[in-house]
Amino acid sequence: MEYKLCVPCLLGLEGPIADELKRLDMDNVAAENGRVYFTGDDAALARANINLRIGERVLIELGRFDALSFDALFEGTRALPWESLLPKDAAFPVKGYSLNSKLFSVSDCQKIIKKAIVERLKSVYGIGWFPETGPLYQVQFSIMKDRVSLCIDTSGDGLHKRGYRPAHNAAPLKETMAAAMVKLSRYRGREDFCDPFCGSGTIPIEAALIAKNRAPGLYRRFTAMDWKNLDASVWEQERALARSKEFNGNYNIVGADIDPRTLELAKENARRAGVLDIIRFEQADAMAFDRQTERGILVTNPPYGERIMEKQEAEDLYRGFGRAYAQSRNWQLYLLSSHTEFERCFGRPADKKRKLYNGMIKCDLFMYLNKGDGKK
Repeated sequence: MEYKLCVPCLLGLEGPIADELKRLDMDNVAAENGRVYFTGDDAALARANINLRIGERVLIELGRFDALSFDALFEGTRALPWESLLPKDAAFPVKGYSLNSKLFSVSDCQKIIKKAIVERLKSVYGIGWFPETGPLYQVQFSIMKDRVSLCIDTSGDGLHKRGYRPAHNAAPLKETMAAAMVKLSRYRGREDFCDPFCGSGTIPIEAALIAKNRAPGLYRRFTAMDWKNLDASVWEQERALARSKEFNGNYNIVGADIDPRTLELAKENARRAGVLDIIRFEQADAMAFDRQTERGILVTNPPYGERIMEKQEAEDLYRGFGRAYAQSRNWQLYLLSSHTEFERCFGRPADKKRKLYNGMIKCDLFMYLNKGDGKK
């Protein structure tokens, strides 16, 4: 069966996700604001779930239409071929959101969409009641500027839940965002790599997975694995294909942090991810950064001055790290921060900046590409 598939994402990551999908040989890849679309069969659906590093989840889009009234929402929903995916015993709860639209009540939209799907299935299956005791087919709707998108989630837990981080420190960075930062740095395992504020280890772990070309979803389950109308064999075939593409090499990946307790969490997370053997975790003060390299990449997410540090403390930290970086050589730096005065505190403007969102926090990825000159 051919599907229209959709990968929702944080704003600013559409391009990198589109690149991922193209490298996975997906068809008709097209990026929109906050979403990337492609088409494919059962194997493509499984491949995307297993391999995507940056996307939030993989959805099957049943259809899109405009709706300025609840009647239009009901009729548009009922007109879609829900029976092509939902069996008689399917559990199909509805959730979603509405932004800048006439239909702004999410709870009312949920009820209308649910009723319309039931009416459609009644007419197809010739029954009046659905037990919903079977596999989960989570229906997701989005209404933006009166444009409705209706999807079924194939992933279950978000794709950022790789399974290696049940324990974490305060204010963690999502695995998908960490992977995006590493991908944007163009790290592929050849250079020295360091995160001097590694916290619970998410960035160096994602860097290690990228260096080894290990699929992030290799060992987790996905909701669509329980669907009887999806070829079950594709999951193991795609996992085997992903395993066959892994690399084995010598990597110099370092995660450093000043807090020894946090480093223990990072080591445990790396062990669960199966990459502890290729990451060195070291206790070190980023403000005394003096690592030597001939060609290195720093990717890091220091405290922003929100939640876990006061603003002044964060500014002092940026100044100290900025002085240390100014004396380093041959390190490119990719640093995520929401602080509006980061460049002033750091002591130099970024060569490039890219707007990203860490959850709901608007950030910039500050890129310093001239690798430092070793001068104050």
